[in-house]
Amino acid sequence: MVVIIKSAPDTTEAKRAVKLARDMAGSLLLIQNGVYFARNDVLEGFCGKAYVLIEDCQLRGLQDNELKKDIVKIDYDALVDLITENDKVIGAF
Repeated sequence: MVVIIKSAPDTTEAKRAVKLARDMAGSLLLIQNGVYFARNDVLEGFCGKAYVLIEDCQLRGLQDNELKKDIVKIDYDALVDLITENDKVIGAF
């Protein structure tokens, strides 16, 4: 299962999405303002796999050294592959 987050970390929707992914042992796909979750100190305690859309990071001025080391950086093609390869995709906008 993959949970797509496009909201910033301080929103109720985003917090609920991280909890859902944690509880269901799912992965996170961070897009739009959700990429701010990929910063070094924001996803503390999340043990699942997290993906971040690198184009959205670049649009928001996030540098590689600001991102957690275990976050997987993907492009649009990999995003499509990730969505199609998972049996469940949940959008938490």
